[in-house]
Formats: sequence, C-alpha cells, structure tokens
Amino acid sequence: MSSEGTKPLTCFILVINLLMYAIVLALAAWALNYGINETPEAVKGLSVPAKIFPIYYPIGNLATGFFVILSLLAGLVGIASSFSGLYDVLEWKPSSLSSAAASSLTAWALTLLAMGLACKEISIGDRPASLRAMETLMIILSGTQLLCIGTIHAGVSATKDEAKHSEGF
Repeated sequence: MSSEGTKPLTCFILVINLLMYAIVLALAAWALNYGINETPEAVKGLSVPAKIFPIYYPIGNLATGFFVILSLLAGLVGIASSFSGLYDVLEWKPSSLSSAAASSLTAWALTLLAMGLACKEISIGDRPASLRAMETLMIILSGTQLLCIGTIHAGVSATKDEAKHSEGF
C-alpha cells in the first residue's frame, strides 16, 4: 500500500474545505435572509428599475446579490463534494478517486465563479464585515480546493501505477 502517501493529506484538506464551505453557506444564507427581510423597506424610495429584482440588498454594493447566490450554490456543492470526496478517498481505489476528482472539480468551478464576484465586490468597495469574511473565505477556498484536486489526482496516478506493477508480477 505504498500508494496511500497522499491519503492523510487529502483527508485533511477535505475536512478543512468542508468546514470552510459550511461557514460560507451559513454566511450566504444569513445574507440571503437579510436581503429578503429588508427588501420591502429598502425599495420604498427606489425607482422602477431597482424594484424589478425580487431581492434588493441594502448591505454591500451592486455585486452583492450575485455574489450571495453563487456563494450559496458553491457552499452547497462544496459540502456535498467534500462529503462524497471523504467517502471516496477512504475507499482509495482508482474508480472512487476519479469520482472524487470530478466532484471536486465541479465545486472548484463554482468556487471560482463566486471568487470572481468576490473580487468584483472588493474592487467596488463599501461592504460590511460579514461580506468581507465571505469574500475572504471564497478566495481561500479557491486555492485549497485546487490543492485538494491536485492531491486526489496524485492519489489516482499512484493507485493506477501500483495496479500496473502488481499485475506485471
């Protein structure tokens, strides 16, 4: 079982990502709830184009709505990917690791979309501390999710190489 060298590192990164995605999900759910609760009061003095959108965010800036929704999606997919990835990594077979890599890649793609909007929010400015925390976590998660994909792919190649060597003898 020499191919299990990256297994502890992969499990550690998956657990860290699971915790960070849970925090992002909680912050995004709070921001969505806050936006829904404050929309009737906030749109009373606005003109017609601003009233068209169903949720108006009195916190943040114009990118906040899109950022909150994409962070919510990235958090949900990231949590599901981390749970399934932990299960697949614990099996440590090439087929299960390939499944973990595919789900991690999907979570990373959504995380990158949310990170792009986080960067846009940062460049526009004027946002509260809760949104700054969510932006920071999305930027960190984009890197740790990429690291997770790399360790899973290293495990895939190691298990395939070990399978080839065991078949040859």
